Amino acid sequence: MNIPHRIPVQGPFARVLVGSAAGERRAKSGEGPKERARANAEPRFRGARLFRSCLLLMVSGLLVAGCASVPKDYPRTESAALKDPESTAIGQYFSRAARRHPGKSGFAIIRKPRPAFTARVALTELAEKTLDMQYYLWEPDSTGRILAERLVRAADRGVRVRLLVDDMTLSGRDAAVAAIDAHPNIEIRVFNPLAHRKARALGFIADFNRVNHRMHNKLMVMDNAIAIVGGRNIGNHYFGVDTEANFRDLDIAAGGPVVREISDVFDHFWNGSWSIPIAALVDRPYTDADLQATLKTVREQIAEERYPHPLDQDVAELKSQLMGILDEFIWAPGRIVWDDPAEIAATGKTSALTEGVFKRVGRLDSELLIESAYFAPRDRGADALAKLHDQGVRIRVLTNSLASNDVLAAHAGYTEHRARLVADGIELHELRPDPGPVSKKVLSGSSKAALHTKAIVFDRKDVFIGSMNLDPRSGDINTEAGLYVESPELAAQVIDYMDEGVRPENSYRVLLDENGKLYWLTESGGKEQRYDKDPHSTGMQRFVAGFIRMLPVEGQL
Repeated sequence: MNIPHRIPVQGPFARVLVGSAAGERRAKSGEGPKERARANAEPRFRGARLFRSCLLLMVSGLLVAGCASVPKDYPRTESAALKDPESTAIGQYFSRAARRHPGKSGFAIIRKPRPAFTARVALTELAEKTLDMQYYLWEPDSTGRILAERLVRAADRGVRVRLLVDDMTLSGRDAAVAAIDAHPNIEIRVFNPLAHRKARALGFIADFNRVNHRMHNKLMVMDNAIAIVGGRNIGNHYFGVDTEANFRDLDIAAGGPVVREISDVFDHFWNGSWSIPIAALVDRPYTDADLQATLKTVREQIAEERYPHPLDQDVAELKSQLMGILDEFIWAPGRIVWDDPAEIAATGKTSALTEGVFKRVGRLDSELLIESAYFAPRDRGADALAKLHDQGVRIRVLTNSLASNDVLAAHAGYTEHRARLVADGIELHELRPDPGPVSKKVLSGSSKAALHTKAIVFDRKDVFIGSMNLDPRSGDINTEAGLYVESPELAAQVIDYMDEGVRPENSYRVLLDENGKLYWLTESGGKEQRYDKDPHSTGMQRFVAGFIRMLPVEGQL
């Protein structure tokens, strides 16, 4: 979804846009006006023919892509989460603990990126019977390869692995995914796949109304006994090891009865008609030979890349401390909240999670704290926040600055309402791309920081942590999932995490001057700094965001 900052003008299209170099040379020679006119006319004529040819090819491509369809006749077996989680060691632990806390489940937030990845790898090693994973993005980088290889190790021990991934970043990876799927204990399905596997861009345009709806969920369940839900996808920049940019993000681990609810949601997605086995999307059956060849390549890449943390040591330490960690879980009422893909077919959009948030916001007494990577509340949301402020509710928001935002289109939707939010009394903060203390905990080397958290605290009593941004795409288009927990103790921990993000050395406070113009305040080296335009942003970033803001695309942002 990133928008390129620079589009090079080169190749045949350059002649259409700027004319040919030969024509320019003739114009500078001593030739007369008629000769110059003829010389300049020729490339334009060729450009017109080229344009018509390209247009014809594009229309033809759209027709071909439009004729492709998602396969319907393929072997497909329904499956369900482990029925007896108490038959596993972790399941027994949480079963005993749940009996001491009737009507409650156990929860713990995972703040830092390094232990967030360690925990996921540890679950692959601790799994006795099943692993279920559902992710929007699974990047083909170090963390993606390591976790995939660990899933194979678990499957080799007899653990059943089910992996559901969204299709948006699988371009060129069908063969590798199908090879992993060839393992007898691993099954991989793709959510709402593009029908045309090679001409993906044309396929997206031709089938836009269907494939525009994506599965943005992020969750992992081990033995139907313990789960991790939150904002992190699988990729280096979600776990603090990317060399260019890393995310500030948040997960929540859960154990007890709520895990059965999470598994029910996974099963609903897994068995639905929108989830297609990868084996149905490739042009031949993949075998154990393909699996072994892919594993050989993956393991060679892992060895060459040298993960920056001692992962095996981290996992061993976590496993040795596991019982102490589990004993520190906070027991409280909680539930999974989620969007049903079936709602898209019925109404053309998703709304369950968004409407749930609006209902809870409507019962606020004193305070609303929000940390959302992409924050575009639209008129309805801005009106609701203004009304709450008028009723005496304090509202604080941390979102990305233009310089830290990895999706300029999302920032364009946010700036549409930014000045009004500040004028209506909302405390608005934007993450710096170089946050002070946060950088030591989130960044790798000199890499840039960006915000990816999706968390809300209501009245310091209950919290939401999950995949849902407060923007139109999360609200209406994609499916989302998260945990809603009623616990002042857990809320206090999330607030401590949020307070760190809005400190003056980590963020910009957005304010209005006496003339109604925006300005930004932050601190560096203990000294206050003021900016009168988006801090540390480039002219190109401001231009692109401003241009997108003029387009009628707010509902897609």
